[in-house]
Amino acid sequence: MIEPDELTDKLVTALPGLLPALRWFGGKDQPITSVRPLRTTPLDGDLVHVLVEVEQPGRTEMYQLLVSEDADGFDATADPERNEQLLAKIAANATAGTIHFRHEPGVELRTGLRGRPIGVEQSNTSLIYGQQYILKIFRKIVFGGNRDLEMHQALRSVGCEHIARPLGSIETDWDCIPITLGMLQEFMPDAVEGWAMATTSVRDLMAEADLHADEVGGDFAGEAQRLGHAVAKVHADLVEALGSRIAGPDAISTAIAGMQQRLDTVLASVPELGRYEDALRATFEDARQHVGEIPIQHIHGDLHLGQVLRTVHGWLLIDFEGEPAATVEERNALRSPLRDVAGMLRSFDYAARQLLVGQPDDDQLAYRAMEWTKRNRAAFCDGYAEVAADPRDNAHLLRAFELDKAVYEVAYEHANRPEWLTVPLSSIARMTSGGE
Repeated sequence: MIEPDELTDKLVTALPGLLPALRWFGGKDQPITSVRPLRTTPLDGDLVHVLVEVEQPGRTEMYQLLVSEDADGFDATADPERNEQLLAKIAANATAGTIHFRHEPGVELRTGLRGRPIGVEQSNTSLIYGQQYILKIFRKIVFGGNRDLEMHQALRSVGCEHIARPLGSIETDWDCIPITLGMLQEFMPDAVEGWAMATTSVRDLMAEADLHADEVGGDFAGEAQRLGHAVAKVHADLVEALGSRIAGPDAISTAIAGMQQRLDTVLASVPELGRYEDALRATFEDARQHVGEIPIQHIHGDLHLGQVLRTVHGWLLIDFEGEPAATVEERNALRSPLRDVAGMLRSFDYAARQLLVGQPDDDQLAYRAMEWTKRNRAAFCDGYAEVAADPRDNAHLLRAFELDKAVYEVAYEHANRPEWLTVPLSSIARMTSGGE
């Protein structure tokens, strides 16, 4: 059997060629200048955990890998038998070198299950064990407490019904700074992603020539209302678990300044946004003038239809890591829950218009998309208002958050999916001209 250090040397030699093809690697836009091994930890047999530092122009980032000698491309997470060892170690509260495997208090885990990887994620790797558990492996290392794990633990402590229960974790440290390597959760085999449900509803509507959104068999409004109720409950549970405070005008001014700064940045690279600049700035300033004190708290931070699951028992919110482009400090800051509401409202717009992308202009289909969007936005807010204040009562700030999110979407689509740029731009045009 090859020694762990020798295996690491072979891995590091191969990684510059392997990394750009890996789904979870975040540096595909820049060449790799070097890969340096930082720590090698034998786990069991030939299964080895490796931390590496990847250098690219303008950035240096740390990643974790689980490797073995005979694994395809060194990646042992594709091997169900080796993945079985990770679950067993969490169940046993085991330690390997500086890596600690822990289950949550009061949790008993069934072992002997093999972990099969799922291939739909971008920045992480998730392994499913039978029909019981899912282990998320955080590939890019983030120093300090893991927000996703901590938020789930906090919500579990107050009995939140709208999350998948956290069951365990894999953790280590670097220079006494904690690092979360993985999080084990309850797996929901019957779950359906909100995006899939919503876009199916849109397709049903588009296929009907004469029916309105409330007449189609796949009408989503009832689910949108239940989803709004669930989001408001999670917000209330976060307040119960982690508290909240009142932000004064200075905090609002800081938030508006951030919106203006984002607009400046995106305008510099997306000239198509320029025609809406004055209206966007006026909307942001209008929010400053009309908003006084507001409650702020921990929120989801990146809420959209792809971050919610529908099970037979109701809606669940997943992935509390926060907005991918945000700094750790920004993700952990207390913010208005209206940011989450705005994110979901924008997601309804995307779901309605995704079938129109790349297609010839069709006024009838565009009308139907708008009809679907309005109906489900209203239903979501109705459901939210069953638990908390109606988001529409703070229309100035909600509109500012929506437009700020749309500006973010413009930057993303311009860089990654230019053909989708019409989706946020048409929304900005509508909202800045008085439309909903």
